[in-house]
Amino acid sequence: MRKSASRPPARHSALRHIGILGFDGVAALDLAGVLDTFYIAGGNDWRVRSTRYETVVVGLSTRPFRAESGLRFVPDTTLKDAPSFDTIVVPGGPGLREEKTNRTVAAWLRERSSTRRIVSVCTGLYGLAASGLLDGRRATTHWFHAADAARRFPKVTVAADAIFVKDGRFYTSAGMTAGIDLSLALVEEDFGPHLALSTARQLVVYMKRAGGQLQYSEPLKFQTRAGDRFAELVAAMLSDLSRDWKVEVMAAKVGLSSRQFARHFKTVFGTTPASYLEMLRLDEARTRIAGGERGLSRIAHATGFASDDVFRRAFERRFGVSPSHWRGRFVSTPTKETAHEMSSSL
Repeated sequence: MRKSASRPPARHSALRHIGILGFDGVAALDLAGVLDTFYIAGGNDWRVRSTRYETVVVGLSTRPFRAESGLRFVPDTTLKDAPSFDTIVVPGGPGLREEKTNRTVAAWLRERSSTRRIVSVCTGLYGLAASGLLDGRRATTHWFHAADAARRFPKVTVAADAIFVKDGRFYTSAGMTAGIDLSLALVEEDFGPHLALSTARQLVVYMKRAGGQLQYSEPLKFQTRAGDRFAELVAAMLSDLSRDWKVEVMAAKVGLSSRQFARHFKTVFGTTPASYLEMLRLDEARTRIAGGERGLSRIAHATGFASDDVFRRAFERRFGVSPSHWRGRFVSTPTKETAHEMSSSL
């Protein structure tokens, strides 16, 4: 057991303490994927204590537990002795759906309900929803279990097509690798898009998969090909999409002339700076729509489109439907605002 596991998090430190639950029958990738994401974001050096994240595996008891695949884990601490956490992560797995484990985890989560963020990965939803903390909220889980989860927890609105959902302090994600998507989103929330992009590149995964886990999940395809200068530029663009990103501004960010920049950018990304910027803006707009954010005009402005009409035409050109009809397809519960937006065909 790590000596640091018994210490509460420092309130005035940038260090985030992440507690990840473990139990017999856990899905190994649900646990390890999240663990590795925060490890890499923390500095990627096991010999040096991270100044960003400290991860603690929390077992139901002190004994090792076995994943459904047979992999054995040794917990750092137990539910009874665990310190306070900035973020609690509940992995999925068949073991969590067994009555005794489910009841134990749900009760512990209720005790920790004041934690800043509580996260479930895949069928970890079964533990978090059983606590009652998601009542009246939106959530997601693996598509195969979505209908069952909706029946079992009727007070929770289950969005079967979402990769991950944020509702207040609660974050839920779909299948195993969606836990990595969500973890990257948490890293971005904590320390900005540059660190999230750097972490994604080391993991060789996409930084963002917007919207849902089906056919409309289109990633940032070229981020792993970008050199450091371009990675920093993309991070800056993602952090302020509403800015007027003229080619001259982009070129200055990477220390090239406009002509050199345009040529090198096309070589790295296979498209023009303007097309790539539009892709980033549309992916962010789609993420916001799928996440339930209201006000399509507000989303258009926040993601850098000059007008509602420009946004609508660009969205239709790329995705084949208008933003309002996209919302109608992928947001679970229509609102009066949604109906008005669809009738006006934004």
